[in-house]
Amino acid sequence: MKLSEIQKILDAEVLYGHHKLDLDIFACGAADLMEDVLQATAKGAVLLTGLTTVDVVRICTIMEIGAVVFVRGKVPEKNTLELAESYELPVLLTSRSLFVSCGRLYMNGLRGVDGYW
Repeated sequence: MKLSEIQKILDAEVLYGHHKLDLDIFACGAADLMEDVLQATAKGAVLLTGLTTVDVVRICTIMEIGAVVFVRGKVPEKNTLELAESYELPVLLTSRSLFVSCGRLYMNGLRGVDGYW
C-alpha cells in the first residue's frame, strides 16, 4: 500500500514527507510503548502511535520503519519534527484513535507486522 493511500484512509495531514507519499508500506504496527515497537515492528512498516517525542523518531530510525502516524490528533513537538526531517522519516497526523486507525487500515488490506519476519 502506498503512503498516500494510508493518508487518505486515515484522513491524515502530512506534517513532513509530501515527497515520499509514493513510498510502499507493506505492514502496520501500533504501540505507545517504544519497548513494544522495538520488539514488534518490521523494516518498511508504518508505525501508528500516540507518543510524540523524539524517542519515536529515534526508534523508527533504528528499526528502519517507513513512516510514522501520530493518532488522536496529538501534535508532535517541534524538535520531533525537525529530527524526523533530518532522517527523512515521513510524519502524518490523524485525529482518529489508534484502534480505529488500525481497523481502517486493516479493512483496506494493510496487515499487521505479525508473521512478516
